Amino acid sequence: MADWTSLTYVVVDVEGNGHQPPDLVELAAVPIVGGSIGEPTTWLVRPDQSIKYFATRIHGLTNQDVADAPMFAAIKDDVLVALDADALVAHNAHVDVGVLKRELGDWKTPEVFDTLKLARRLLPEAGGYKLGTLVDSFNLAEGMPDGPSPHRAGYDALVAARLFVHLATTATTLEALRGDPPGGGSDETPALF
Repeated sequence: MADWTSLTYVVVDVEGNGHQPPDLVELAAVPIVGGSIGEPTTWLVRPDQSIKYFATRIHGLTNQDVADAPMFAAIKDDVLVALDADALVAHNAHVDVGVLKRELGDWKTPEVFDTLKLARRLLPEAGGYKLGTLVDSFNLAEGMPDGPSPHRAGYDALVAARLFVHLATTATTLEALRGDPPGGGSDETPALF
């Protein structure tokens, strides 16, 4: 049985401009190495299309906020360095992975752990699985640095990292985290892409 800390992880969160599919306007990456959460890296990104009003109402970013931000191509190499880990973690990961795949093109997605799916499996009595609900349930925002707020990529990636560590500690082993029951096989469709 492998300890979950044997892998390196990067927790990501993206914020979009409200279009379908969304253009990236903010990205955050938080490393987890040896079970310890590292410092978040965040980027504002100037999207091809303007930010829609309803997206601004969610994350608070306006077109003026990203007017002087680089286009994604200018930060792509830095993002790839930040994403260099054994596994990627995100809450409702298909959204974040989809945006990253569109932006990064031929990027080979590592193993993915979705904290939404993990919470549903490991915390069946939680009562709610929205990131904010889980953050409140386990006091994951306690001691957060000044500045980031909910629905901003840096904040959401950091609290998702804290949630992942909580879930991984609950699972204890990498196999349990992956949903691999003792003796092999699978007890549910794994949260892998």
